[in-house]
Amino acid sequence: MDTEAPSAQFRHVYEFHIRFGDIDSQGHVNNVKFLGYLEDARLEMLHSDPVRKGERPVRGMVVVRHEIDYRRPLLFTVDPVRVETWVTEVRTASFKLAYEIRDDEHVYATATSTMAAFDVEKGRLRRFTEAEQEALARYLPRE
Repeated sequence: MDTEAPSAQFRHVYEFHIRFGDIDSQGHVNNVKFLGYLEDARLEMLHSDPVRKGERPVRGMVVVRHEIDYRRPLLFTVDPVRVETWVTEVRTASFKLAYEIRDDEHVYATATSTMAAFDVEKGRLRRFTEAEQEALARYLPRE
């Protein structure tokens, strides 16, 4: 999984608190909850943050693939944890995201998602608009 983290200027940061219900019988965050954290981070990055800034959100995306590597157990804590997200590739109708679920000391998981642009009304894949490509490019590190 190619998740080499870029500088902070290309990362979207989403902070959250672990809920007691996220903890499984083994005393750590259940693996399926990690996908929920990634979803929340994506929604903030592509929808909520742009809306708060008065910008048009990126809409009509579907997940094509997720891949996740669990690095260490994530235990309940009162301190916030964060998902740092960036774009690793943009194509005409899809893009790839990389993530780190982490705090200041540890990376608990790394993940990637492939997302595709989707026309909800027509029920089929579509191409990105120029505005959507520009919105995604702000999180795409330049070499």
